[in-house]
Amino acid sequence: MTLLHDVRESFLGSLTRLGAVTRFLLRLLRQLPGGLKRWELIVAQIFNSGALSLVIIMLCGLFVGMVLGLQGYQLLERFGSEDALGTAAAIGLVKELGPVLTALLFAGRAGTALASELGLMRATDQISAMEMMAVDPLQRVVLPRFLGGVIAMPLLAAIFSIVGIYGAQLIGVQVMGVDSGSFWSQMRSSVDLKDVNEGIVKSFVFGVTCSLIAVYEGYHARPTAEGVGSATTRTVVTSAVATLFLDYLLTAAFL
Repeated sequence: MTLLHDVRESFLGSLTRLGAVTRFLLRLLRQLPGGLKRWELIVAQIFNSGALSLVIIMLCGLFVGMVLGLQGYQLLERFGSEDALGTAAAIGLVKELGPVLTALLFAGRAGTALASELGLMRATDQISAMEMMAVDPLQRVVLPRFLGGVIAMPLLAAIFSIVGIYGAQLIGVQVMGVDSGSFWSQMRSSVDLKDVNEGIVKSFVFGVTCSLIAVYEGYHARPTAEGVGSATTRTVVTSAVATLFLDYLLTAAFL
């Protein structure tokens, strides 16, 4: 009975937390008209979340593409279809690996930065000071960071996929000897707009999810050093689980 009670309490706690995050999202959306007027804040957060993550995104994209080139060639060689390596790498990156791995990297780099920054502002009473001066912290601080992450995520996913395809081409063509013309021509003829749209939709949904979790955890962090650390940890864990769960739902929906 104790186990059932713990499972029940955990499930109810998860539902309560999901409801709180949803209400927080609705509060952010109500601030959207006023927040869009402060476009310079949004641009700054796009730079912080996107441009500062470019190095790790491009580096990981290159190595993931190179691994795809090696593994894909080894698999396709068994069926005599080495020329289809470009198609396999492009579809795998655009539809699946690009959005998912970008979201996980985003949560680990930008998400933790957002959560810790907001948590530190909570711990040092900066958010309380804004409220005392009749400045809405949701519109002034939280919304630009949320929008910056949402806008940056699809751009980062696209860069990840492009660099990954180059990495697969580098290994497949330059190392394994796949014909360059066949690599690119088969990729162009097989990857259609539906595949690209699936990747865009996934990256946008993951951007909303990871950014929302990061700003929520940071905004509601306990005003202590331990509280900020816990909020940062929850940001990474929750974002990773939510990304993989939503990836399954979206993949099933597109199928």
